[in-house]
Amino acid sequence: MATDTAVPSSAPGYEEPEVDVRALTELLDGKYAEVRQLVRSNLADYASVLDEADELGIDDFRDRVRDIVVEMAATGQTGMGFPEEYGGGGDIGASVAAFETLALGDLSVLVKVGVQFGLFGGAILQLGTQRHHDAYLRDLVTGKLMGCFAMTETGHGSNVQALGTVATYDVATQEFVITTHGDAARKDYIGNAARHAEVAVVFAQLEVGGKSEGVHAFVVPIRKGTKVLDGVRIEDDGRKMGLNGVDNGRIWFDDVRVPREALLNRFADVSPAGVYESSIENPNKRFFTMLGTLVQGRVCVGGAGINASKVALAIATRYAVRRRQFEAASDTEEQLLLDYGMHQRRLLPLVARTYALHFAQDVVRTQLHDVFTEADGPGGGVEVARRELEGRAAGTKALGTWHATRTIQECREACGGAGYLSVNRFAALKADSDIFTTFEGDNHVLLQLVAKGLLTDYASEFEDMDQLGMVRFVTNLAVGTVIERTSAHKLLERVKDLLPGGDQWDQEAGLLDSDYQLAMLRFREEHMLSGVARRLKRGIDDKMNPGVVFSQVQDHVIGAANAHVERLVLEAFVDRMRDLPADTPEGNRVALGLLCDLFALSTIEADRAWFMEHGRLTVQRSKAISREVNDLCRKIRPIAVDLVDGWGVPDEMLRSSDLLA
Repeated sequence: MATDTAVPSSAPGYEEPEVDVRALTELLDGKYAEVRQLVRSNLADYASVLDEADELGIDDFRDRVRDIVVEMAATGQTGMGFPEEYGGGGDIGASVAAFETLALGDLSVLVKVGVQFGLFGGAILQLGTQRHHDAYLRDLVTGKLMGCFAMTETGHGSNVQALGTVATYDVATQEFVITTHGDAARKDYIGNAARHAEVAVVFAQLEVGGKSEGVHAFVVPIRKGTKVLDGVRIEDDGRKMGLNGVDNGRIWFDDVRVPREALLNRFADVSPAGVYESSIENPNKRFFTMLGTLVQGRVCVGGAGINASKVALAIATRYAVRRRQFEAASDTEEQLLLDYGMHQRRLLPLVARTYALHFAQDVVRTQLHDVFTEADGPGGGVEVARRELEGRAAGTKALGTWHATRTIQECREACGGAGYLSVNRFAALKADSDIFTTFEGDNHVLLQLVAKGLLTDYASEFEDMDQLGMVRFVTNLAVGTVIERTSAHKLLERVKDLLPGGDQWDQEAGLLDSDYQLAMLRFREEHMLSGVARRLKRGIDDKMNPGVVFSQVQDHVIGAANAHVERLVLEAFVDRMRDLPADTPEGNRVALGLLCDLFALSTIEADRAWFMEHGRLTVQRSKAISREVNDLCRKIRPIAVDLVDGWGVPDEMLRSSDLLA
């Protein structure tokens, strides 16, 4: 029990479940429990960094963060995704689990780890070949060699294909000449660049024999020790909203020469004589294949956002069972914050959504591990799985990081003035996690990527097209398929197979029936997707420019993608409930069921206007859902602290002694 306060449920005879917190943590940690415990132990050992962020000057703090990252690397925590022959753990899933758990602590340390081992190291591992692995992996895994990932430019953010940095092959010297053409082409916001990186993975337009071959990646030295090398110019980006333990900078290259072997050549190479070679003939498919290998960063950032939410909710929930305000239910004692219905409404659906996103992240992490550890067979199964992974990773990252931004703000407000004090972590959580919504892809752009995948039904043509070609495809060839696939008749037939009630399935099914909850989200998703396809087709039939048509329906595109991902999140939760181990304590099983119902019904309630507009929700049933949400909150209230404790946030990371005393 979280408190001694009795909170009666609205349901007569309801018996409060007894939560086994340790068993709940073991369930959530899953197969990577040992990995997560190692990270928690490291977080506790370096808990002082939470204070040092405020106490040290910016350069000293950056150096402190670097030192912590190197010391953590010595424990094996940061190298789990690299091959064992280079000092790694050979387990990509473990590396993601470690990164997610690291988000319970200081986020500058997290992002420094992500830059060094995920972006820089990941690019060399996934885009390079053995010569690059032999040259760099051992030293970067230990942190002896610090590097950066120089993709983003001042003039080009998400549009990587249009980067302005150029790498020209000089056949006479067998070197690439890296050049920044104007300030718009300077590399910007590059983590590790301003102070610590000695080597950069630089993305540039490759020119061979006067012909552009598209964007490729090169390993380029930028420092020797602390000295910036000739031809390289680096500036500090300065203070940011947050993450000031990470030394972001901007880089210019003035005819910097690197040997031919500096090209990361897994997918393409240039011979000594200047002949461009690639096993992937189509340049757009080659580009998307290259970027697809870097999807791990997107998976990691989504998981980090979800785990940052856990910290905020753990602090706010614990505070809410200690802080009293007004004599609302007693003449002698003020009432605990979490006993107020509105406070329950503010926090507990967020707890439920965090659990749902946790299980959705489990699915993405597993898919990532499987895709990157299994060889593709003659049927191309891994290729199909990779496309599915890219869409799911993009959508989960978007929802997970938006959830973090919303949750941290709500939790800060729920702690009142105490939440505004830096010591209670909300200031750092808000500032440091805010970039997650645009880091590794702007969330709106990512959801557009999700929608395009849905519209094309993962058609192979998708990877052979540039942006305009993609627009033309989805507004012509794909539209008829989508409309046929999501026709109202076929959709309702599928729904009626799941639920009783015929055409009135949405009125007769029980609100707590997971099939009903899933059917509602599936109906919304497919109806929205069909609507997007029809709008696109109408515009093309009216002879409008495809790009203009696509722009005009972007709000519908984003809505359909969001609906799709929310359905996947609920499916992940429902599937996890159905697959709970037989030895799961009954109290934990009941508690998770309450959370699953609360997530599903609060999601429907939040979009009740859409469901009512489209005839899937009557006024009476809408009110019944709100009553059920309130009742679920009351049932969860007595076990709320147990549920947030189940996340296993180390006490040293809560650091909120005045809030939680």
